[in-house]
Amino acid sequence: MAEIAATAGAHPNQITYYFGSKDALFVHAAFLMLLRDAERLEPVGRRQRTPKAFREALARTALSLPAVPIAVQAMSITRYRPELQPLVQQNLDLLFRQAQRYLTAVLERHDWVIDRPADTEARTFWSAVLGARLISESGFDGRSSDIDLAGVLTVRARSMHE
Repeated sequence: MAEIAATAGAHPNQITYYFGSKDALFVHAAFLMLLRDAERLEPVGRRQRTPKAFREALARTALSLPAVPIAVQAMSITRYRPELQPLVQQNLDLLFRQAQRYLTAVLERHDWVIDRPADTEARTFWSAVLGARLISESGFDGRSSDIDLAGVLTVRARSMHE
């Protein structure tokens, strides 16, 4: 904490007062990084011209975000530090809302549709991203890219009958 405080130009007791513990600071930092990295998906998705290209680009990029494994580690801390669960929940809610807003804007821009409500689509996507990384980093004989993350998204072109 002293090293972090010195780098931030603060006193260690200020860091402890604001965050409460090193674990809480780690959770805050991990989700701040994840939320920032998630914004990197937006221009990648906007450049795509077809729903298939959109799904594949988002899946590929999301799995390679550097903050994803850090966020998975931060979430795992709450197993032993249940007082941090509300902090994780708050940050996941923010991630899901951010993703929902982005998805809604992309759908409107391209006149694409989804088969589920946008909030469900966003939660499902990010749950699959985080789960894929957790599985791959837990020693499973495979990689996160083995999961068809693009198939989790239901984004498609509007049919003539809709």
